[in-house]
Amino acid sequence: MAALVVKRSVRSLCRMYALSSPSATSHLSQQAQTCGYSSSTKHPFQGNGAGSSPTGHLTMTSSSKQLSTADIKKIPDAEVRKSVFISQSNDVFTNLALEDWIYRNFDLTNHHILMLWINKPSVVIGRHQNPFSETNVSALERNGIELARRNSGGGAVYHDPGNLNCTFFMPRARYDRKYNLTLLTRALYREYGINAELSTRDDIVLLGKKISGTAAKLGQPNAYHHCTLLVNSNKLHLGASLAKDNVEITSKATASIPSPIKNLVDVNRTVNIQQLLSAIGYEFLRTPATQLTDGGRELLMKQRGFQLINPTDKWFPGITELRENFASWEWRFGKTPNFSVQKTIQLKSAGEHQHEMKVKVDVEKALIKEISLVLPNHEPIPVVSDMVGRMYNEDCFHGIAEALRGANTENMQQAMGL
Repeated sequence: MAALVVKRSVRSLCRMYALSSPSATSHLSQQAQTCGYSSSTKHPFQGNGAGSSPTGHLTMTSSSKQLSTADIKKIPDAEVRKSVFISQSNDVFTNLALEDWIYRNFDLTNHHILMLWINKPSVVIGRHQNPFSETNVSALERNGIELARRNSGGGAVYHDPGNLNCTFFMPRARYDRKYNLTLLTRALYREYGINAELSTRDDIVLLGKKISGTAAKLGQPNAYHHCTLLVNSNKLHLGASLAKDNVEITSKATASIPSPIKNLVDVNRTVNIQQLLSAIGYEFLRTPATQLTDGGRELLMKQRGFQLINPTDKWFPGITELRENFASWEWRFGKTPNFSVQKTIQLKSAGEHQHEMKVKVDVEKALIKEISLVLPNHEPIPVVSDMVGRMYNEDCFHGIAEALRGANTENMQQAMGL
């Protein structure tokens, strides 16, 4: 019974430290030291030594030797330490930049990281996706919802304060997606008795519905795997934000695979995102680096614990530039694979007859390259317009279609042979 009481008290302290605000970090850092936890409140690089990160961990710029894949796999779990980073930002571009900074700079050879983060409403697409095939970009802008492109593959997802994002960082040689996802299901079961499962597509499902999507970035020497967890996300906003424009799009971009979804609160009303954040972090710290066994309090005491992360240049030099890149039009839209979009319209002719035709717009690097009219059994007819060369969006396309629909002139009909 005494051991159980100690275990509970450590868990409670871990939660209190993880969920505190930045202003409370100084006070909690003293308490955290009693269970082996560290704080990231000190000035970046002060007292860390050469080759250290602002959180006190080794970076790849250090003199430490990069090991081969075989050598990394030989490292015993007892020599690998873990940290849980909790981002204090709710800006999607900042958190994507933080992910990228850690991926680029940290030496993860003997140190694995779990980053937990929550964003304001936003739609995040995969690196190789077409945003206009996944959502209505114009509608997002009108509703004040950010559109972001991440560095990993996978499909489009909706983020809001009811969605928890988890990013696992490890050496490429130690990448294990099922380990990470199983760890999350273990946390759900341990904390709430929720029995979630992994699908054949490596999604986490509950009662046949998806509660988590997943994607990864595999490089050398580092890798990361990130996923979402739907806790209490606004389903109406989610559905509306991922609704596509009613047009035909031809594209070689990676397409999302729609799935029915479920919030965790749909099956257990006691689930809340802050408690879940703590439970997942706790599960990560008590689990050995490569084995899905329970190391309990003994392993927990050896870890580096929770750290509240302030993603600024003062902490992570160069992160503002990374954020600007993620937020730029060139990255979010200019990286879109070439595509074409079509919509059928009716054109009136003499005698009130109507002729069906399609308006087609070819788009290259998210810029309008060519506009044409397509009639049955006719070659496409180019349309001369000052819209060529402009940035594409749905409102722009529908403006073009309406202009052509209304251009019922004798010259236009003669040109089309009507």
